[in-house]
Amino acid sequence: MQWEGREESKNVEDSRGVGKTGLAVGGIGGLVLVILGLIFGVDIQKFLGQGPGNEGNPQADPQEERLAHFAKVVFGDTERVWDKQFREMGKTYEKPTLHLFTGEVDTECGPADAGVGPFYCPNDKKVYIDLSFYRVLEDKLGSPGEFARAYVIAHEVGHHVQRLLGYSKHVDDARRTQSKKLENEMSVRLELQADYLAGVWAHHAQEQFNFLDKGDIESATNAAFHIGDDYLQKQARGRVQPDSFTHGTSKQRQRWFLQGFKTGSVKDAEALFKLKYEDL
Repeated sequence: MQWEGREESKNVEDSRGVGKTGLAVGGIGGLVLVILGLIFGVDIQKFLGQGPGNEGNPQADPQEERLAHFAKVVFGDTERVWDKQFREMGKTYEKPTLHLFTGEVDTECGPADAGVGPFYCPNDKKVYIDLSFYRVLEDKLGSPGEFARAYVIAHEVGHHVQRLLGYSKHVDDARRTQSKKLENEMSVRLELQADYLAGVWAHHAQEQFNFLDKGDIESATNAAFHIGDDYLQKQARGRVQPDSFTHGTSKQRQRWFLQGFKTGSVKDAEALFKLKYEDL
């Protein structure tokens, strides 16, 4: 992935190394994943090797600083792409903020720690990420590669785009009025749409920056596979419970990311709310 040389986003907050980590040490034998109801449904705190009460390291780690630079550049790429797409739709792209943190963070959606993985908070329009997630993505979820990391950011920005285009409101309404089963189904639609929008971003970013190398798309789809509900549940429990899915299967996540990358069509994102659930 060719990313160096482009400008970092200016819409960044960096609170890394501030305060306590708030994470518990988790000794495990082999890969055990706990499915959560946020972002990718994986509890990563068991893999971080940090204990409660550890202070953040104020000294800059060159490898982490490179990851921070990468995240800021990719976030800037999402701004450049979505600003252009919104202008072509006759709309204004309200830019979100990227917030880098270590261990735990207070948000307008409530307090959170690194164990929930990267996430988007609609109340403050910020994308939150503890950069240690990238190590988990590669070492524990078998998803190496810079474009796999970029896909993570693009997915979260996809949730912001959903808010701006009004798709999230329909899901919020359903969550207040429907059964748990239907609520989960709507959550799956929302997450798959964010994957689709990540693919749309990649399509137009390639047109604008010509930044993809051989194997980059496969890197992203590999990440999508390893964060599918069915894959994570099987790893964690040895069995799969489709009624409890909140993010979609591995194949669904791959499918909709690739569909977005193929078409580059923002308007076709609406299809995810028109198809029968079994056809997703």
